[in-house]
Amino acid sequence: MNVYAFITPMVLLLLFLEIIYSLKTKNDSFSFQDTITNIGTGIGNQCVNLAVAFFVFKWYGWLYQFAPIKISETWYFLLLLLFLQDFLFYWFHRLGHTVNVFWAAHMPHHSSEELNLSVGIRASFTQRIFQFLFFDWILVLIGFSPEAVYSVAAIHLFIGYWHHTKVIKKMGWFEKYFVTPSHHRVHHGVNPQYIDKNYAELLILWDKWFGTYEEEVEEVCYGITHPPRTWDPIYINFQYWKQLWEDAVAAPFWWDKIRLWFMPLGWRPRGLEPYDYSNETVGYTKKDQTKFYSKQFKHSKNYLIVHVILGLLFLFVTINKTIPITGIDRLVLSAGIFLMIISWGGILQAKKWSLLVEIARLLFMGISLIVILERAGLSSWTGWSTILTAIIVGVSTLFVSFKFSIQNLETIKPQP
Repeated sequence: MNVYAFITPMVLLLLFLEIIYSLKTKNDSFSFQDTITNIGTGIGNQCVNLAVAFFVFKWYGWLYQFAPIKISETWYFLLLLLFLQDFLFYWFHRLGHTVNVFWAAHMPHHSSEELNLSVGIRASFTQRIFQFLFFDWILVLIGFSPEAVYSVAAIHLFIGYWHHTKVIKKMGWFEKYFVTPSHHRVHHGVNPQYIDKNYAELLILWDKWFGTYEEEVEEVCYGITHPPRTWDPIYINFQYWKQLWEDAVAAPFWWDKIRLWFMPLGWRPRGLEPYDYSNETVGYTKKDQTKFYSKQFKHSKNYLIVHVILGLLFLFVTINKTIPITGIDRLVLSAGIFLMIISWGGILQAKKWSLLVEIARLLFMGISLIVILERAGLSSWTGWSTILTAIIVGVSTLFVSFKFSIQNLETIKPQP
């Protein structure tokens, strides 16, 4: 059973319902530019997860032979697996806030200055592989099958998804034992008292037992202490990696070049100027925050909404394993998806280069989709899918060419 086939529609449905609720109640939970960035990052991450799944089943399949026992997949053992995975995730998550290389893999998820369900899919391109590489293999050696570990990891991920909302307030007795949106709002906060708190995903007991629990009292200010201030998903995902790499290159001692990646946040190699925190307050509150926004091409809002829907349909073809296309085909389609989300970031910031990139990616995605489906026997050169794809590419190209102009911009400021 493909658990993701059930979870993905639920994720999108919940996101759609929260957007509708936010519009009806005017609670300003969503910023258009931030939401598009979140969805784009989530779409790109799903392509990366194709490679992660391949890695997990290959390596975990080999590792499973060394398990002393083989645990059956009954409901009670799967429940036990969920709790064990939650315990491991607590430490993985905590490490992700204290060690350089793990923070590099986790930081993009925290980089949004909003909190809503779209932030729940603003997943790092590298965090998932880190979780399976450094932590979840332990569960396979205990005796749980690779399929069970991978499927329960998806369920655990979905459990954490609904925490990314401001709609649900306090939840009474439930909060004593389980993680709720209130707990997770604290985790995403940069208020001084909220930084590095509430790491758990299912049981809040881990935070209470290991000294990282903090209750939500003051209004939460969301983001990171050094926000990326861009809608570019590549920069958002690799900002901290770039910083670490530059320090590693500049470090005069080889040992420092290596251990830099595994040192606490803020550590710098010998021979480099240490970070000066003397005039810097750790964390800030909403009254001190200036949210990032940018000028975008006029008419781009409706265009991007339509292409988010089209992008999700394209993603479905790319990652759906029941569609008989090759791994190379999926890699080609994934390349088109990454061009798409990079282009979206440029459109949201009215970058001149984004016009050419958008037209190029429309042509690339359209042609590659037509060729791949035809070669797989799923369509023909004169079939309805080919004609529809050609119309979408043609209309979109004309729209971008005649409606987007560097002299015709608009500003959509987020709510404070």
